[in-house]
Amino acid sequence: MGKPTGFLEFTRELPGKRPVSERLQHYNEFIDRYNENKLNEQASRCMNCGIPFCHSGCPLGNVIPDFNDAVYRKEWKEAYDILASTNNFPEFTGRVCPAPCESACVLGINQPPVAIEEIEKHIIEIAFEKGYVKPKTPNVKSGKKVAVIGSGPAGLAAAAQLNYAGHSVTVFERDDRPGGLLQYGIPDFKLEKWVVQRRVKLMEEEGVVFKCNANVGVNVSVDDLLREYQAIVLAGGSTVPRDLAIGGRELKGVYYAMQFLKQQNKRNAGIDPLANANIESNIFSEHILANGKNVVVIGGGDTGSDCVGTSNRHGAKSVTQFELLPKPPENRTDFMPWPTYPMILKTSTSHEEGADRKWAVATKEFISDSNGNLKALKIVDLEWQVTEDGRPAKFVERVGSEREIPCELALLAMGFVYPQYEGLLKQLDVELDERGNVKAAEKSYKTNLHKVFVAGDMRRGQSLVVWAISEGRECARKVDEFLMGGKSVLESKDENLLLAI
Repeated sequence: MGKPTGFLEFTRELPGKRPVSERLQHYNEFIDRYNENKLNEQASRCMNCGIPFCHSGCPLGNVIPDFNDAVYRKEWKEAYDILASTNNFPEFTGRVCPAPCESACVLGINQPPVAIEEIEKHIIEIAFEKGYVKPKTPNVKSGKKVAVIGSGPAGLAAAAQLNYAGHSVTVFERDDRPGGLLQYGIPDFKLEKWVVQRRVKLMEEEGVVFKCNANVGVNVSVDDLLREYQAIVLAGGSTVPRDLAIGGRELKGVYYAMQFLKQQNKRNAGIDPLANANIESNIFSEHILANGKNVVVIGGGDTGSDCVGTSNRHGAKSVTQFELLPKPPENRTDFMPWPTYPMILKTSTSHEEGADRKWAVATKEFISDSNGNLKALKIVDLEWQVTEDGRPAKFVERVGSEREIPCELALLAMGFVYPQYEGLLKQLDVELDERGNVKAAEKSYKTNLHKVFVAGDMRRGQSLVVWAISEGRECARKVDEFLMGGKSVLESKDENLLLAI
């Protein structure tokens, strides 16, 4: 702990943001950096709290008090080494993580928590600037070959760790660039793609091989991989979106959120979004644009928020976001005690840029004009009954609240249900769990098939980037144990926590 009185002297302060009028003109990141003094002050707020609950709040077990102390002392190499020991990609989590570590911060009991996420981002960016981030190659190669299918955060983490353990790793990605939803899902204004490409380039220098446009089970043979590789890691994510099966669903103007977001990411990358359409889902049969339209985003999560920000940058006439559930409280309730992650109202930077947010609203029908285009939504307000602990239990439609609102573009952002089965999973005939995900125990990450493992959203269901990285790391350790017939050279999250405490 660098400054014992830091949390008494300084309050939480986040970096500034560019004005809304300016940032709506582009797709670049718009959050400023701390100056050196401000970064020092924010790191000094980390307390000598005895039991650092932030460790358990972070799925990666990041050793947060230690790197905060190093930042306060301006020991940047030390701070980077501590952070990189548990997190392969702090440049991603420092930008797009909802920071469950901050919800568990001891200081957060009666003050705003330490700005852990921003400090993490500053550590890694300063490390890159100072040349501390260099390719790490293993001293000894095992002679074993591992195929990682999917290059999202789980696949990247598994590939990086297995490469460090000395195995020859090839990553298969069905899109034209690696990164999964980091590349073609999260908008550039939250995560510029040079950040992803910088990490991929570093991994290539470390020896990881990336094969793009390689859709395993379609244009890459599953049997060939089973013959050629000693282990296979499935890290394809949870990619089948939740649908809204109501009248008018087939109308032109109703799309899944990821269809809309992926197109814009392709445009930002200088790629025609209609070229080389995704062969398994025909995502890019037409341009999806919000300019001049009344846009309704159905779904209140992060993906919905991303649709709001992108629609405003397109020049939408209006942007409305619906959430089926009632409006959450602004602060913790008795049923959301510290250090649990609180289900409270979140206002994203995209919401700040303009959106009419509505809660407890259900969409009943998509209404067509004479040409088969979407022109309006039929909606109804809901009245929720809640349980004793405040959780929504069931709802009824409010009598007399049914109405129509104008809408020419409806974006379905209601989450993802399970991984895609066609192709890879069907050909493997891998066992699924009761939720439709690939079945594997958390402690083993092994499927019912010999030498086939699974990690990330494909195993646990739709989740956070930080959980995907954690899954990839832990899965890599189990693969290494399997390949080498004993204890892995890769430390587990639990071991890191024990060392830290």
